[in-house]
This record gives sequence, C-alpha cells and structure tokens, in this order.
Amino acid sequence: MQAPDPLDSFHSALEARHLSELTFAEVRRALQALSSLYVERRERMAEGAVFDGAGKRAAFALYYGPMHFLLVREIVRGLSLHAPRRLLDLGCGTGTAGAAWALEGDPRARVEGVDRNGWAVTEARWTYARLGLDGRATRADATAAPLPKPPAGILAAFTVNELVDEARRSLLARLIAAAKAGSTVLVVEPISRRVTPWWPEWAEAVRAAGGREDEWRFRPPMPDRLALLGKAAGLDARELTGRSLVLPG
Repeated sequence: MQAPDPLDSFHSALEARHLSELTFAEVRRALQALSSLYVERRERMAEGAVFDGAGKRAAFALYYGPMHFLLVREIVRGLSLHAPRRLLDLGCGTGTAGAAWALEGDPRARVEGVDRNGWAVTEARWTYARLGLDGRATRADATAAPLPKPPAGILAAFTVNELVDEARRSLLARLIAAAKAGSTVLVVEPISRRVTPWWPEWAEAVRAAGGREDEWRFRPPMPDRLALLGKAAGLDARELTGRSLVLPG
C-alpha cells in the first residue's frame, strides 16, 4: 500500500492555522494581489511587500509554500538527487522547499532555514515541526549566512531572483566554491526569463563547474483545496513549471 502524501495532512493543518481568522474569499483576493506583485510590481519585493499583511501571509503559506514543496520534490526526484544529512535552505520562506528535499532522503536529516523576514522564520519552524523534521530557522541575510561544512546540501529556491546584482554575483561564487569542497547545490527559480534575466550567466558558470541546467513541467497530484485556491485566484495550479541548476558535491 502506498504511503499517504505528507503534503495532504500538512495542507489541512495550514488551513486550520491560517483560516481561523480569515475567510477563503479574503485569502483568494490576497493571493491575486500577491500574484500581481510577483509579476508586475517586483520592485516592491525588496521592501518586504510579499509578507505585508495577514492576507498576503496566509496566501503565501497556503498556496506558494505548498507549490514550492511540490516543485522541489519533483525536481529532486527527477534528478535522483541525494538528500544529505545536513541541509541549508537559503531564503527559506515558510520552509517548504527545504522540507521537500529533506523528506526525500534521510529521515534523520537536519534542515536549517535562513530568511530575513521574521514571520517567515516563525512559519518555517512550524513547518519543520509539523512535518516531523529536525529543523531550525533563523533570521539572517541569506547571502551572508555561513555555509555548512561539506558534505551538505545547499538550497536556494526562489531566492536568487530577489537579490541585487552584487549580492547575486557574490552568492554564485560562494555556491561554486561550496560544491568544489564537496557540498551539493540546488538552485530553483521560475521559468520566466523576465523574472530571471541573470539566468544565462549562472547557467554558464554552473556548467563550467561541472553542473547541469534543466527546465521542468509537472502535473503532480495535489491536495484538492490547494488546486481550488489557485483556480479561484485565476492561477493554473495544476501545472508546475520551473528551472534548476545543480552542482553535485
């Protein structure tokens, strides 16, 4: 018998957590505003607008967090990527992307999330505990966070596109050095080239260092309420797209 998907009970717990004081309609409207922010008003993201207000925070937790979980899990499976005993999630958000990678490997894996937003850090701690992971999250700048000693896993999911150019270049050099020292690096970003104009430079550097670049499209099963929220907000929740860079340790 196939084991139940941990995302199902996790998403139910998310709804109980975030819909206690907000209605579904309020979260739907907040998700529409959040989607517009990602696509049309990205200059406000540096100001922390993604988590500005209870509605947007709930929308991110209930929709984008689980979608990031699904996408990272499918990428890790598609690459047959080893999950190390220690995993660092840079710009962890609500912790779902790092949790997805960790759950695919050693159940004793330790996950460490780093994010500059205090609410996201609190939510990531809840995520790790809810999914039964040995994890912690701290508030810090992801670009300056100490990298774990190899061998380890280092994840940057939907983080690099929010950095300024100088910080992005510095992080690339650090990630390549970490991979050369023996850590596995996974970078995941939206497939849109408008959002990631820097991607060709990173992809070329990663390939030169022995890594690989991939683009992905998935239609994985997902919780019904997750799909319903996306559909209600006018988003195609059934198809997941993304691109990845991998540097094997």
